[in-house]
Amino acid sequence: MIHRSLDVQGRLQEFPAVVLLGPRQIGKTTLAREVADHWPAGAVYVDLERPQDLRRLSDAEAFLRMQAPRLTVLDEVQRTPELFEVLRSVIDENRRAGFRNGQFLLLGSASLDVTGRASESLAGRIAQLDLGGINVDEAEESEIQLPQLWVRGGYPDSLLARSDEASLRWREQLIRSYLERDVPMFAPRIPATTLRRLWTMLAHNSGGLLNAAGLAANLGISGPTADRYIDLLADLGLVRRLQPWFANVGKRVVKSPKVYVRDTGLLHALLELETQDQLLGHPSVGASFESLAVESLCGATQLMPYFYRTSGGAEIDLVLAKGGIPSVAIEIKRSAASRPSSGFFTACDDLGISERYIVHADPRIDPYPHRSATVIALPRLVAELRPA
Repeated sequence: MIHRSLDVQGRLQEFPAVVLLGPRQIGKTTLAREVADHWPAGAVYVDLERPQDLRRLSDAEAFLRMQAPRLTVLDEVQRTPELFEVLRSVIDENRRAGFRNGQFLLLGSASLDVTGRASESLAGRIAQLDLGGINVDEAEESEIQLPQLWVRGGYPDSLLARSDEASLRWREQLIRSYLERDVPMFAPRIPATTLRRLWTMLAHNSGGLLNAAGLAANLGISGPTADRYIDLLADLGLVRRLQPWFANVGKRVVKSPKVYVRDTGLLHALLELETQDQLLGHPSVGASFESLAVESLCGATQLMPYFYRTSGGAEIDLVLAKGGIPSVAIEIKRSAASRPSSGFFTACDDLGISERYIVHADPRIDPYPHRSATVIALPRLVAELRPA
């Protein structure tokens, strides 16, 4: 089993409830069952997609009260939004009885829907954790090579498939499952074929500036409708909108967000790329590695991610900000031999960032200085950015 770095158990020791969010099949249930198996007071698992488990919740308040002091794991919680009001009263009653933290672990695959309801009903009682795909340092710890992770993506079943061909088939079926199952569940009025075309267009532009009007024109829909479709893909954890960093530096800055297909395995499936050789010969190879790097680095750090670009060509691929102040600048280059343009250093000077990295794909090369930056392999930088 691949060890995940997310500290779910530690957060449960601090809060009555924790909601674990992530795309379908990303490994939430496996991680939750591992936590439940080692929970000191014992645990009960309830799958809200199973009719027999739903029947156990016909009197949800009574059932959930009976579980204390055990940990109750509720999977696919977005299917029963009425549970959040019940959870609030049960949590408060358990607190009065002296059972304060580690009461509920909630799993959900639609972040906006779950977090909105949790914030309304369980404010001050719940913590949120986001589970992404297998990260590069997690893969390295399990002796999975970076090229395999890059080509197949971070979904465990895809990453560990017996061959690239089997992995691609699995990802194609996952895409079909999203379009035929999740889209009708969360947005029944969105045509699955139109969303598939949009998703594919975003794959071809992964790492580029988002032009919703252009996408809308190609799809024959309105701009607001295209934004709504992209919002759905973001809510399901499938795409990332990376916002620009605005700074009063006396220069014209780009204000459109960048958009990424978050998992490179799904990106390559949408681009119909099966093997590393096919990927390396494709025009999107650089954008694909940037997508991997951005997702890996964002998944490792608690700092807020942005990018920075001016009309004059000064650009930083990834800016990490702490307390509203840009603290880390990262330039992404697939090859360690590549050198950033002077625009990267100009942008760093504009924002007053002294911690600068040039990240590349070769883990065999030790970090070394280049001008005022450190050239470093992606897995090593991900490990350095993780909280201690």
